[in-house]
Amino acid sequence: MSDTMTQGVPPALPLAVNLQYTKDLSFEVPHGPEIFTALTAAPQISVNIDVRANRLQNDQPHFEVALTIKAEADEAPATEGGPAGRKVFIAELTYAAVVTLNNPPAELVEPLLLVEVPRLIFPFARNILGDVTRDGGFPPVVLQPIDFVALWQARRAEASQTVGHA
Repeated sequence: MSDTMTQGVPPALPLAVNLQYTKDLSFEVPHGPEIFTALTAAPQISVNIDVRANRLQNDQPHFEVALTIKAEADEAPATEGGPAGRKVFIAELTYAAVVTLNNPPAELVEPLLLVEVPRLIFPFARNILGDVTRDGGFPPVVLQPIDFVALWQARRAEASQTVGHA
């Protein structure tokens, strides 16, 4: 009977999220307060995302995974196709988690740390970024879901090209 009970239960991930925290947070309005009266159109926002993982101790299965998001807003160009205007705001957030890996197969370590953990902590980081931009006097920056698999694969491809050209 116990065999039929466990068939419907998916296997547990060999991963435990121990804690999450804001490692670094910065919000800057370089041209405040005049930028608030000068904006005539919605600013152009660019977003960069990076994921890093570091083992905390050499002989332990504990890692820190840091998701860094940088959002910059520039005034819309005065003419279509023209140069962007002044910097409206810069928001930088590093949101991290301390995780423990419980003997995963070697080929799963990198995807767990660089895909699964960021996927789990992203909603919290997205919420913080939205709150800080709203509290800074602007409409909240609401990030769309991120494909962390594609981000990881692009980084791997970039690394293999760098190694091949060295």
